[in-house]
Amino acid sequence: MIYIHIPFCHRKCNYCAFYSAVTWEGHDAYVEAVCRELNMWSYKMEQPVRTVYMGGGTPTVLDTMQLGKIVECIKSHYDVGELEEVTIEANPEDLTSGYLERLRGLAFFNRISIGIQSFSDDDLRLLNRRHNARQARMAVENAYKAGFENISVDLIYGLPNQSAEGWQANLDLVSQLPVTHLSAYALTVEPGTILASQVERGTVEPGGEEMALKHYGLLKHWAEKEGFLQYEISNFCKPGFRAIHNSRYWNRTPYLGIGAAAHSFDGTHRRWNVADWKEYVEGAMAGRIAHEEEELTLKDAYNEYLMVSLRTVDGIDKSCLDAPFALRLEKEIARYVDAGWVEDTPTHYRPTAEGLLHADGMAAELFVE
Repeated sequence: MIYIHIPFCHRKCNYCAFYSAVTWEGHDAYVEAVCRELNMWSYKMEQPVRTVYMGGGTPTVLDTMQLGKIVECIKSHYDVGELEEVTIEANPEDLTSGYLERLRGLAFFNRISIGIQSFSDDDLRLLNRRHNARQARMAVENAYKAGFENISVDLIYGLPNQSAEGWQANLDLVSQLPVTHLSAYALTVEPGTILASQVERGTVEPGGEEMALKHYGLLKHWAEKEGFLQYEISNFCKPGFRAIHNSRYWNRTPYLGIGAAAHSFDGTHRRWNVADWKEYVEGAMAGRIAHEEEELTLKDAYNEYLMVSLRTVDGIDKSCLDAPFALRLEKEIARYVDAGWVEDTPTHYRPTAEGLLHADGMAAELFVE
C-alpha cells in the first residue's frame, strides 16, 4: 500500500484540520520531491503494491503532466503488476471533461473520490467550498463519461442550518448519479479551524448532536433502500465496491506514506513526515526527509486495533488478539454484548447497528491504560 499526500488546495475549507497549503508556487518542486522519496523507500517494498491512494489537500490541483510524472516514478521503482485499486481524490471544480480524459489517459487511476460535501449552494458557501451544486453534479457525470466506473463521493451532514429535508435532498441526488461509494461524515468542529473560530465568535451555530443523529438515521434508511452496504460508520458502497485501500488501514496492514505530513506504518512503528511542504521539499532534495517516528507497544497496538475495528461492521477479529488481551476483552466487552451493542460470534465481536453509534465510546472504555 502506498499513500501519497498532495497538500495543495485552491482555498482552505472552513472545517478542514488536515495539513494543506493554498499556493500556486512550488508544485513542480514538490512533485520532484515526491519522486525522490518514492525512490528512497523502494528498496523496502518487497511485496507487490496492491493499492495506491493519492489524497490531500487536493491532488487535482496538479496538472496531469505533474501527476503523470509521479505515476511513472511509481511504475519505475515498484512492482505494480498486481494493483487492485488506485484512487485519486478530486474536487468538482477541477473535473472538466478535458482534465478527466487526460487523467484516464495516464492508464493508472481506476477509482476517483470526489469531495462534494453538499449539493446545496448555501451549504457550500458556509463551508467555503470553491465549487457550486451544478459543478458537483457535472463532476460525477463527467467522471463516469470519461470511463471511471468506481466513483466515490464525500458528503457532510449535521451542518448549521441544514434541515432533515435538505440532507435527504443530498442523498436523493446521489441516487440519481452513477455513484458506487458514499463517505458521509458528521460535521465536527476541529480546534484551530476557521469553523472553530466562527463558533467561538458566535457567527456560526453547529447543528448539534440531535440533528446529526436524525441525519444519520436518514442516511441509514436511504442506504438500505438504495442497496448501499454499510461497512464502516461513515462508509457505504454498492456490492463489490468497498474501498480496498482504506479498509486495509483498519486491519493494520502496513503502508508507505509519501509527501509532506504523510504517515507510514510497518507493523510495529509509525512514522510521519514534516507537515511543511517547503521543508519537505528542501529535505528531499538533500536526500533526507524530516520526520518523526514512534515504536508502538503491544498496548498501543491493541488500543489502536480496538478503536478502528469497532467502527466497522466486521468488528474485532478474535484471532488478531494476543492471549492476555483476548481474555481481558472477553470479560470487559460482555456488558456491551448484554446491552445489544455487540454481537459475540465464534470468530468476531461485531458491533450491531446500535453499537456503531457508540463505537468510539466503547473503544475508550475498553482501552488498556
